[in-house]
Amino acid sequence: MLFPIFAMKILIFALFAMAYNLIFGYVGLLAFGHAAFYGTSSYVAAHSASVLGWPPELCVLAGVSAATAIGALFGWLAIRRQGLYFAMITLALAQIIYFYALQASWTHGEDGIQSVPRGMLFGVIDLSNEMTMYFVTLAVFMGAFALIYRIIHSPFGQVLKSIRENEDRSISLGYSTNRFKLIAFTLSAMLAGLAGGMKAMVFQIASLMDVFFMTSADALLMTLIGGVGTLLGPIVGAAVVVTLQTKLATFGAWVVVIQGAIFVLSVLFLRKGIVGTLEEYLANRKARRENVQILPEKAVEPGE
Repeated sequence: MLFPIFAMKILIFALFAMAYNLIFGYVGLLAFGHAAFYGTSSYVAAHSASVLGWPPELCVLAGVSAATAIGALFGWLAIRRQGLYFAMITLALAQIIYFYALQASWTHGEDGIQSVPRGMLFGVIDLSNEMTMYFVTLAVFMGAFALIYRIIHSPFGQVLKSIRENEDRSISLGYSTNRFKLIAFTLSAMLAGLAGGMKAMVFQIASLMDVFFMTSADALLMTLIGGVGTLLGPIVGAAVVVTLQTKLATFGAWVVVIQGAIFVLSVLFLRKGIVGTLEEYLANRKARRENVQILPEKAVEPGE
């Protein structure tokens, strides 16, 4: 049953990358700490299932709630700064979560929380079956995708884009940009927590890798490869990165080197990512087609 596991991994990381793209692609805030929300939710969901014996829906809800609360706190602290300072604050705060997970007794340190039971969804759906778990993961992903689509195409989403393009102008129009950025950051943390909670249920483990800074880097890499500020870009980027990680797993630590090379090539030759470059090409092709004018036929002079 390799297909459902592989497909679920892509869906989970695609959801994680979409959550990151919400704050990076549509608000323009470069964050390095989204692993904190992803990992926190993973640990809370795993602990709720393994120790407290809660059903899977409550475990994921608990993880999402914890990630949302931490996201609101981190966002409140970080949005006071911009650019590199914002990125460094999010990284520093995420490292606090990492070292807490390393030292806390309930997280089991380097061993993590293993053998997480999936349980019965709503008491009737047995998640021990891989195909059943796959369809549940797909349903969660589609619901999150619909939510992100609605956010982006709402008046709220238009304000976020205006902040990304010109924050000073948004302020001059009367918008409280810090409030909008905080809401967006919290929503992004909530969706990252949803991905983390589902990860704990699907792979039945919560580990330090979930809160490691390289997990945040993976989200950034997926977004850049797929296309920053595009709806489908993070999904394509997640599919590419997860496929490469799976196929190149035998290379060990060289996977990181290969990912770095892909990152450099993407920045140099696909600055708008796969989806962004494709959209630009199609838009230019359409514009050229519309600009083609039919030349009038030469008038026939009398006597010719």
